[in-house]
Amino acid sequence: MKRERIRSIDMMRGLVMIIMLIDHVRERFFLHMQVSDPMDIETTSPALFFSRLLAHYCAPVFVFLTGLSAWLYANPVNKPKRDVRLFLFKRGLFILFLEVTFITYSWLGSFDVIYLQVMWAIGVSMLALALLSGLPRNALLAIGLIIVFGHNALTPINYVSHETGYTLWSMLHDRGYIVQSDLLSVKVSYPVLPWIGVILCGFACGPLYGVNKNKALRGSWLLGLAGVTAFLFVFLRGFNIYGETLPWSMQDTAILSAMSLFNMTKYPPSLAFLLFTLSGMFLLLFVFERVNARGMTILDTFGSVPMFFYVLHLYILLVLYTVAVSTWGTNKGVYFGVNEMWQIWLITGVLAITLYYPVRWFSHFKAQHNYWWLKYM
Repeated sequence: MKRERIRSIDMMRGLVMIIMLIDHVRERFFLHMQVSDPMDIETTSPALFFSRLLAHYCAPVFVFLTGLSAWLYANPVNKPKRDVRLFLFKRGLFILFLEVTFITYSWLGSFDVIYLQVMWAIGVSMLALALLSGLPRNALLAIGLIIVFGHNALTPINYVSHETGYTLWSMLHDRGYIVQSDLLSVKVSYPVLPWIGVILCGFACGPLYGVNKNKALRGSWLLGLAGVTAFLFVFLRGFNIYGETLPWSMQDTAILSAMSLFNMTKYPPSLAFLLFTLSGMFLLLFVFERVNARGMTILDTFGSVPMFFYVLHLYILLVLYTVAVSTWGTNKGVYFGVNEMWQIWLITGVLAITLYYPVRWFSHFKAQHNYWWLKYM
């Protein structure tokens, strides 16, 4: 039996999946021009900077919509309310399993280092939501907002590797290796505390898509949320008040000044980072609900099966990079890469068109079948 889906949410997911593809192509074929966090505007070209800035939207949208989708799962239309805790717990563990196995291998072609990245953040956030989902929605929203707005105040807290608390703090707030040995190394790339706040806020916003919210009312809320988050970003970031460890300043040119303003910390995501990205998400959700869905079929399709696309594109990139190195060798030091960012965009476009067909097939397969394992994909 075909499942009904919310097209605007699928389109939002689909857009960030394609943006993510750009960033992952960059990490395969432009890694010789590495970017720091925050980026160094003195050495980063505008094309590379703004391509990376665009990719900042991906993780916040993924995590927020994971929380929102969990609420939709718990509150199906014309059916009894479901207990979401067991589903979140099992799916969170499944995502963590994928992160340390198939996804780790797709990045390195080995298990020399296990990087705990965005799937780790989503999986742990789902486990946290599973534990807290029984609380009233207003309590979840309050906890989420306290974490999102308050975690930057924890920045002065840090530990060195031999201190008690280092491992836990590395997982929650600071990046770092939590295991280092000849046999196994594990590095936390995505500290999870702010992402837990984001998923709680997403779950609390689920009723925006409930049966009691019509399109006009939902649109008013989405525009209001976009406006509030954008205003807070302009106010807090614009005046360097709070929410970002790296202050911005006027530069010699307008483009450098813009780069300084939008140069925000992702690991962990600062308040400014989250306000900027989530404001754009709210605005696009409003827009996508009001455009012709037929004209957005590609976004809709990619967004309907995000896990399938995520794993598939990583292995395609691994194969392409391996073939390129085998054919032409390493032309950029220890890496193989292209010379210009426009080539990254071109490769991304070709891959997006190519990957659309297997993604469309799997999307149709998922819509027409009710196999239990499809819920994890």
